[in-house]
Amino acid sequence: MKDTITYRRYLRLPELLACQQPLSDAHDELLFISIHQASEIWLKLALHELHAARGLVAADDLRPAFKMMTRVARIQEQMIRSWEVLATMTPADYTRMRGKLGTSSGFQSDQYREMEFILGNKDAAMVDIHADDPETHARLKMRLAQPSLYDEALRLLARRGFAIPAGVIERDFSRPYAASPEVERAWATIYADTETYWDVYELAEKLVDIEYHVQLWRFGHLKTVERVIGFKTGTGGTAGVQYLAKVLEKPFFPELLSVRTAL
Repeated sequence: MKDTITYRRYLRLPELLACQQPLSDAHDELLFISIHQASEIWLKLALHELHAARGLVAADDLRPAFKMMTRVARIQEQMIRSWEVLATMTPADYTRMRGKLGTSSGFQSDQYREMEFILGNKDAAMVDIHADDPETHARLKMRLAQPSLYDEALRLLARRGFAIPAGVIERDFSRPYAASPEVERAWATIYADTETYWDVYELAEKLVDIEYHVQLWRFGHLKTVERVIGFKTGTGGTAGVQYLAKVLEKPFFPELLSVRTAL
C-alpha cells in the first residue's frame, strides 16, 4: 500500500540520497559532498536544541535546558569526528575536484553562522554575505538581533540577585559581547560556593562544554584544511588556514574562561 509508513518513506531516503550529485568524475567528490551535507543536518539539529535551551533558560527552567545543551555537545563530537574522515582526502584527490567548487565555501554556511550568533559571536558583516538570498538574509538578521544563549544566562544571574550591570543585559544584542569584570565576579561567587548555586554552576559548566567542543571542531577544521590544501587561499576567498587560526581566538563566554584564572 502506498500509504504504508516504511523506513524508506518515513526518512524520505530517495530524496535524501539523491542530493549527493558530484560535478566531476573525481572519486573523492562524493566523500566531500557527503561530509558537508551530513554536517549541515547535524547543525540543523544543534540549532533546534540551542534555540529551545535558550528559551528554557529565559524561563528559569534549567533542568530540561541542561539535557539539550548536553545533546549539543554530543552532536559536536560527531561533527568533530567527521574531519577525520574528510582528512583521508589527499591534496592530489582534492585538486581533481576543486575546480568544480567555484566560489562555494563552508564560510557561506548560514546554519553555522546562525549557531555562532546564538552562542554569542555576533558579526553583522556575516549577514551581508547572504544578501543575494532574501529569506536567509532576513533570518540571519533576525537571529543577529536576538539575545544569545549566554545573554540569557546572564539575565538569569541578574534575576537571581547577582550584580550584573544593566549595560550587559540591556543592550543592542546585534553587537559583539564585551567581557565584564562584574560578570566575572558573579561567576567567581558561584564557583566558590557550588552547593549554594548548584543549578547556575551546572549551567556554567554546560556552556563551557559547548565552547570546548566548538573550539575542538574549529581546530579540526583548521588542521584538515592545512592537511589538504596547505596555506592556499580558500575557495570562498578567505585566507584559509590563517583565517581559521584567527577564529580560534574568539571565545563565546569569556568570563567563564577568565574566572578559572581568578579562582
